Amino acid sequence: MRDLEVLTKAARLAGVIAMNYFKSDPQVWDKGGTAGPVTEADLAVNDMLLKTLKMSRPSYGWLSEETEDNYLRRTTEHVFIVDPIDGTRAFIEGATNWGHSLAIARNGQIITATVFMPVLDLIFTATLGGGAFVNGKRLQVAVRDDVKGADILATKQNFQEEFWPGGLPDIIRSFKSSLAYRLCLVAQGKFDGMLTLRPTWEWDVAAGCLIVSEAGGLVTDRTGSKLQFNSLKAQLNGIVASNADVHRGLMMGLL
Repeated sequence: MRDLEVLTKAARLAGVIAMNYFKSDPQVWDKGGTAGPVTEADLAVNDMLLKTLKMSRPSYGWLSEETEDNYLRRTTEHVFIVDPIDGTRAFIEGATNWGHSLAIARNGQIITATVFMPVLDLIFTATLGGGAFVNGKRLQVAVRDDVKGADILATKQNFQEEFWPGGLPDIIRSFKSSLAYRLCLVAQGKFDGMLTLRPTWEWDVAAGCLIVSEAGGLVTDRTGSKLQFNSLKAQLNGIVASNADVHRGLMMGLL
């Protein structure tokens, strides 16, 4: 099978497992610090993905939110970057905005991506140079030539003055729980952009970043620099994703 088929089949199986726990009072643990909660569903999905994906591609490295990091991944050309359940808090609350984020990086660049939202029955896919799709329909980011009035997905904390030395643009703020889903909504053109300005775990955004860029968008870190995945810390310096014109307007405020 092609890599995209491997990811897509695994994502759908993840959805079956997660839905068995959804709204069924799954066991929840606090990971401590600012790491947030983890449920028995996260761990069950992670175990299946690790077994299934590594069996399909044994030479690929592995990076997942729910697996203790093994820095041997840094020695492999390809690496799986996985969030078993992105939006765990939404999952616990019984909301709809959680899903499975699966990506493959080659030499630090994402080349294949799948985000599956089981409750919404939406499967987003992308391959480098092959376009982005939702349920088989091609995606295209919104057409907007001015950052003023743009509808941007972000948490309130991202609009603090400290982040905007050039001045906060006149934009609308919206929110969805899952970072992966926020990126997919930008790729769909339902929102004009998304941003997160704090250090960002790679597994939260790896798949979504490729989906946005293959839908015609521009995705960088908070300084406007190109993204590099499979880093030692597995973190990015924030994310800014939108079309090129809105991205330019956001960067004027951030720099």
